[in-house]
Amino acid sequence: QVQLVESGGGLVQAGGSLRLSCVASGRTFSSYHIGWFRQTPGNERELSAAVSWSGATTYSVDSVKGRFTISRDNAKNTVYLQMNDLKPEDTAVYYCAASSRAYGLTYSSGYNYWGQGTQVTVSS
Repeated sequence: QVQLVESGGGLVQAGGSLRLSCVASGRTFSSYHIGWFRQTPGNERELSAAVSWSGATTYSVDSVKGRFTISRDNAKNTVYLQMNDLKPEDTAVYYCAASSRAYGLTYSSGYNYWGQGTQVTVSS
């Protein structure tokens, strides 16, 4: 069992930066791949970035590539999402999720555990 708690969201102007944190409980955190998803009203959760259990492999979708960076510190049971050059279209609720699977990690259905989400609002 893994419990995830996100923090770091808020209101920022376009071009600004935020760093989201996802803190996990559970001794097996380092064995899970972690994804950051975002969701806007009326839409499904979409992956923004993901990191493998070791941190050696990361993946970002095209819309955030070059602006968002995902990283993890297994000693602190924490995954980060550094978001730079934020745009109004990045406004969403951001969720971190943990997966014990080796496939399907670009889809929300591929994840076993979810946090409660943190709101990010980017003003123009």
